[in-house]
Amino acid sequence: MKKVVIYTGQQCAHCNWAKELFNRKNIKFTEYNIATDPTKREEMLKKLNGAKTVPQIFIGENHVGGNAELQTLEKNGKLNSLLGI
Repeated sequence: MKKVVIYTGQQCAHCNWAKELFNRKNIKFTEYNIATDPTKREEMLKKLNGAKTVPQIFIGENHVGGNAELQTLEKNGKLNSLLGI
């Protein structure tokens, strides 16, 4: 299974929905709250060429995007193969 990283923010419904999907699928993920960790905020900005919206989701080396893109992958049956499960 590939490593999953989610950059999140404070009181972010879309972040919560993304995490709930991974939890329902029993997928472990690493969460970085960019509101409380400035170094992770800078890391995210560098990876995404300055994109500031959250969540930002990475599966392995692939940038998935945000919650909408994640939910679309699940709906279309493509998330499991991207996760390597």
